[in-house]
Amino acid sequence: MKPWLHIVGIGEDGLDGLVPASRAVVESAEIIIGGSRHHELSKSVKAERLKWPSPFDALIEMLVALRGKRVVVLATGDPLWFSVGARIGREVGSDEIIFHPQLSAFQLASARMGWSMADLDTLTVHGRPVEQMIAFIQPDQRLLILTTGAETPGQIAQFLTERGFGDSTLTVFAAMGGKDEQKFEATAQGWDHNVPAFNTLAVECVASSDAVLLPRVPGLPDEFFKHDGTMTKREVRAVSIAKLMPMRGALLWDIGTGCGSVAIEWMRAARDACAIGIEPRADRRALAGQNALTLGTPKLKLIEGTAPQALVGLEAPDAIFVGGGLTDGVFDAAWDVLKPLGRLVSNAVTLESEEILNNLHKKHGGELVRLSITRAEPVGPYRGWRPFMPITQWSLIKR
Repeated sequence: MKPWLHIVGIGEDGLDGLVPASRAVVESAEIIIGGSRHHELSKSVKAERLKWPSPFDALIEMLVALRGKRVVVLATGDPLWFSVGARIGREVGSDEIIFHPQLSAFQLASARMGWSMADLDTLTVHGRPVEQMIAFIQPDQRLLILTTGAETPGQIAQFLTERGFGDSTLTVFAAMGGKDEQKFEATAQGWDHNVPAFNTLAVECVASSDAVLLPRVPGLPDEFFKHDGTMTKREVRAVSIAKLMPMRGALLWDIGTGCGSVAIEWMRAARDACAIGIEPRADRRALAGQNALTLGTPKLKLIEGTAPQALVGLEAPDAIFVGGGLTDGVFDAAWDVLKPLGRLVSNAVTLESEEILNNLHKKHGGELVRLSITRAEPVGPYRGWRPFMPITQWSLIKR
């Protein structure tokens, strides 16, 4: 099919900043779709104007109804970098779209800061929970963040300060590339600026000697999680997640999620990784939700219920974790919907659960291991080795 939809990136300099071919596309459009800001930047063009629909999911239906006309969607900067272009491209055939990229806010901000984009992380909290940036707070890390509004830099400054990164430098850019460009700068602990709502934030993380270290590799200290005493311990959690193999955009089912420790560390370990925690107890779901916010995985989805009944209708997973031991019917229900090359890991502490895993290992193969953890702890005025209950772990890949 001949392309009929043009998605054009536009900056603060409006039509003057477009290359001639892109400008010609905008000027010849019959219909232009965008936000109020985009329409203002291109107001000299005479075309029918449509605003973003509400809810935003209705955009695809709107576009399909316009097929055959000369349609332009205006986006800020690069339409395929945390922007509307990627969403449209998933629903409309690539042979129907022509993308016209512009310099992104990330590129402009990195140029202003003199930072190499190969040596930093880019992320967005625009229209998304701001807590998801917490997972990126690490010593000497440089971050470029698309924000949600004027209050976002202050929220991020608070996250940094609470975790011992108060000396980090925050730089806010507004209206980059336009005649009204502004810059604001302060440390996280000293942040008191009032900034425009449309802004981009640069963060240079600086850790104090007592900073909280939250690496992306699994095995966070147990005390970082609020729990009721029932949770997958640090060492076992690290081994379990290694077997689950977190990958970008992959989905985990955490069956019997408890305080959410495995699901949270899975999501922290890979960009855009998702997790669904299935947990029958409301108090434990509340703990998991609180832990998810504190540790930077606010998109953890929590479902009330017990497997296998609670698994019906859920999106097919890339990995499945069962922390409390498999029970009758759970393996079959989970295995049937696990994607090809999906990973399943189940831990057991009771003899009855261990017997189930042993029988499943005989039938399906995989890897069966025994994990024993012993920690040095105070014994009166001295120290001694305190063992935890041994864990039997069964893991396999669906091939």
